[in-house]
Amino acid sequence: MRAAEEVRGLAASVRRRLGGRDTALIAAGLTFYAGIAVVPGLVLSLALTSWVTGGDTVERLTARLADVLPAELGAPAALTRLAEAGTGLSLVGGLLTLLPISLYGEGLRRALLRFSPAHDRFTAWRGRLLALPLLLIAPLLTWPLLRAGEALAELSAEPGVSNGLAALAVGYYSVLAVLTVPLAWVFGVVAAGRLRWTAVLSGALFTAACLSGFLQGFVLFLSLPLDLGAPFGGLTVVGGVVAVGFWLFLLHLVLIAGWLCTEALDERLARRPVNR
Repeated sequence: MRAAEEVRGLAASVRRRLGGRDTALIAAGLTFYAGIAVVPGLVLSLALTSWVTGGDTVERLTARLADVLPAELGAPAALTRLAEAGTGLSLVGGLLTLLPISLYGEGLRRALLRFSPAHDRFTAWRGRLLALPLLLIAPLLTWPLLRAGEALAELSAEPGVSNGLAALAVGYYSVLAVLTVPLAWVFGVVAAGRLRWTAVLSGALFTAACLSGFLQGFVLFLSLPLDLGAPFGGLTVVGGVVAVGFWLFLLHLVLIAGWLCTEALDERLARRPVNR
């Protein structure tokens, strides 16, 4: 009974924060920032990982992960090209990627601020600078995903129900674990509102679980025999870009929902009496 009351209270708080705000438009704006930052971010993450573990190791593990991805829409070739760009990235090239990557931090701070009562100054610069420290732990986040890709390749080599379920679990929980860390940083530091870390960690874990599920759905989408160029006069490249953009939009809707739940949880925690 108490749990049901808490859920209803959280839902009411989320609805109140959504009032008068065009969430879809905010998510679309955040998707624009992500479209600028996603490729440089992936390239730099692979580059930093290759500087720590070696370029040959990153290329080998990336190739193993590419073997698992559906080939219908060209995902394996795209991942291979990203690995080549990352392992061949120079120091100057790495520094140049910081500008588009930092823009995503600005977008996150601007978007989440729309749902917060907090007031902010120098939003753009704060968002950019506060997002950059995540790059320091990029190898610690990228390496487990590459190792998970290797495990998925080994499981897919022997088809079966048990291996299929194991592969699903490896893919889901590895992404969940990796996403929780940056989400906690975004909710607790990059966002303008200062929330209790209990709420931040709980909200980050919940949001990471939802995002991981949506990413599994994206992999399933890649395996569908779709003609993405049909609505665009046969231009498959255009259709592919639009499809990726649409999935980014959905992911950011989930991220915003996770932030709203985190704010609502923080509000509920603030109302609880302190035991003395």
